[in-house]
Amino acid sequence: MQRPETGPAMQPGSLPPLVVVFFGMTASGKSTLARAYAQSHGLSWYNTDRERKILAGLEPTDRCPEDVGQGIYSPGLSRQTYTTLVEKARLDLAAGQAAVVLDGSYGLRRDRQEVVDMAGQQGARVVFIYCRCGEVEVKRRLELRAAEQQAVSDGRWEIYQHQLAVFERPAAGEDGCHLTLDTDKELARVEAELEARLASLLADLSAG
Repeated sequence: MQRPETGPAMQPGSLPPLVVVFFGMTASGKSTLARAYAQSHGLSWYNTDRERKILAGLEPTDRCPEDVGQGIYSPGLSRQTYTTLVEKARLDLAAGQAAVVLDGSYGLRRDRQEVVDMAGQQGARVVFIYCRCGEVEVKRRLELRAAEQQAVSDGRWEIYQHQLAVFERPAAGEDGCHLTLDTDKELARVEAELEARLASLLADLSAG
């Protein structure tokens, strides 16, 4: 991973270190945005799909069409995956990095709270970016993913249906500064909206 460089949304000394968490249901566009944001700002990017497969001794592109909650998607390995992301972010912040990007469903508040707690211990702020899109677009993306040999995510329609029932959406007053992005639009427009809204939020935090 590259060490962070100053990007348009971050100015040295103006803010404490930052953890940016892209989260949402499968095919919501979170990983595409997280990777693009991390690359454009020279930040470390940690993704749950990749880390989960590495923990299981697999290659990131190995397909694992497990049933919900089974195999590498068991509650135990899921918990270990999210803990691993938090630990990697902690090490980056402790080493003096200005910001780090985390990317995963984060459908349980406890997993989001673990990030908040770690960031607080490191004197960092957290911004959660909730990504969402309509079902028609979800189906289209899942169909494209199924045909992509290098896809890392194993998300599919039945996983999305399960998430609809159990996903704990961010609530008013939940720790962390939240932005919600509708990702149905073309990627360039979503990226531009992300940059503008995040820069505005960070400016407000700095002024406060």
